[in-house]
Amino acid sequence: MPHSNTADRADKGDAAHEVLAGVLRAHEGRLHVLLWQRAQPPHEHRWALPGGRLRADEDVETSIRRQLAEKVDVHKLSHVEQLSVFSAPDRVPGHRAVATAFLGLVPSDVDPEVPADTAWHPVDEPPATAFDHERITHAARARLSAKLSYTNIGFALAPAEFTISELRGIYSAALGYEVAATNLQRVLTRRGALSPTGRTMPAGPSGGRPPALFRFTNPGLEVTDPFAVFRPPTGRG
Repeated sequence: MPHSNTADRADKGDAAHEVLAGVLRAHEGRLHVLLWQRAQPPHEHRWALPGGRLRADEDVETSIRRQLAEKVDVHKLSHVEQLSVFSAPDRVPGHRAVATAFLGLVPSDVDPEVPADTAWHPVDEPPATAFDHERITHAARARLSAKLSYTNIGFALAPAEFTISELRGIYSAALGYEVAATNLQRVLTRRGALSPTGRTMPAGPSGGRPPALFRFTNPGLEVTDPFAVFRPPTGRG
């Protein structure tokens, strides 16, 4: 009986272990992911998540932070967490590779310097991606969307200080649907996640009350309402 492709791959020895990062940022009203364009086959010219092989002397989080700093100049993520392990035998051609994927977040007012082959792309309109990296990107967005409901993870997407209008734009970009500013402020304030700074932005050219500046009370991840779920607005009619 002939061997299956899966068996043939397994016979080649232990799987390689790589780490990958879905680095996300809210920018100009959309959620973007950081990708680099491959120059060599397989999947030449396709776009890939940053990362690489796990070294024998490092754990997976140390590895992804090192590789982001070395390859795409992301030295300091505002938040990083392990996302999932992707281990389908055929997820990459050739020798089997298991990937430990991470979710990384960059504040909206930070624009890391990246190499010429690296760029931010809208998550909802990605270019042709390599391997299973589009699937990993969607998993990263799903994790972020879920955590925006029940934690204060918005701190990792927002500047240190912001108006409620700016925060509404960030949440809308990350969730993929419009969020009401007054409802967002009410929910986050009730949970103790949001605090006024006592300062305001300059009034616009049309005058009016200067918008107040807010900050996240705790610039570190915490569960604020374990049973909360943000939902898109329902249509009428």
